[in-house]
Amino acid sequence: MKLHNLKPAGLLIAFCCVFNSALAAPPSAPASYVLENTEVRDIHAQGLNRDYQVYVALPDSYRQGSKRYPVLFVVDANYAFPVVRNIAQRLNKHAGMEEVIVVGLSYANGDGGVYSRRRDYTPTTPRKHDYRSDMPGRQPAFGEARAYGQFVSGEVFPFIAQHYRANMQRKVFIGHSYGSLLGLQFLLTEPRTFEHYILGSPSLWYDAGVMFDREQAYAASHKDLPASVFFGIGGLERLAPGKKRSRSEEDADMVADLREFDGKLKAHKFPNLKTRLRVFEDEDHASVYPFVLTHGLRAYLKSSK
Repeated sequence: MKLHNLKPAGLLIAFCCVFNSALAAPPSAPASYVLENTEVRDIHAQGLNRDYQVYVALPDSYRQGSKRYPVLFVVDANYAFPVVRNIAQRLNKHAGMEEVIVVGLSYANGDGGVYSRRRDYTPTTPRKHDYRSDMPGRQPAFGEARAYGQFVSGEVFPFIAQHYRANMQRKVFIGHSYGSLLGLQFLLTEPRTFEHYILGSPSLWYDAGVMFDREQAYAASHKDLPASVFFGIGGLERLAPGKKRSRSEEDADMVADLREFDGKLKAHKFPNLKTRLRVFEDEDHASVYPFVLTHGLRAYLKSSK
């Protein structure tokens, strides 16, 4: 359209057409927020025949030298990865804590989060349950913690060691709730898989307290448990007054359960076991994670302050 050949009325019509066309054009999509120095890697779990993603956060100094860094392996990564990455960075910048690589372990591709974590993090199929699946057409799955743990140690560890300057002699496991059940699976089968465990609010009521049975069986056949463990839990994760405590989700006193479990571990006097337990009195199951993480990291990582 040649505007210089149009009369005033035509110019007005042409301007309106151009203006309306601009209004009708769809706006460009807003940019996504991306965490700095982070990467997403795809990995196929050979033994499980499932696909997962691994999220990796590198420290600020990573590109500047040849240093190898301690590695934090974080389950429930869809929530926990950015929390761990940001708190670890803040502790480094403002409290002098050493830098780390953070590795987030995602839920399986195509699976709902609840479905994936129930299957991958739990040690057994509950003898009694009425759980419903969050995935239409699929029954809930449980009890694959051992197989998933083999994927982590046998496939994720070599992948991280190959692609990053990770100090694989300083590996930390970080879990919460069901994620802590997975941590206990490692602890009571292959405790040296990690050099330090941060276990928040473990679901010790699961399957009528099966992890108490596992702890007893381990102690009956081992003279040592070489591990460093930080247990944390919210003080509000207690049983409501008037209710009778049991090994069930509905009537579990998670604080009492954890104190009992930690007490049993200590009673064996394993020479190379170190545990600490902290109850954060004003926190509940949903809010306690950052507190457990911060104190659990301080129990292991070095600080210059």
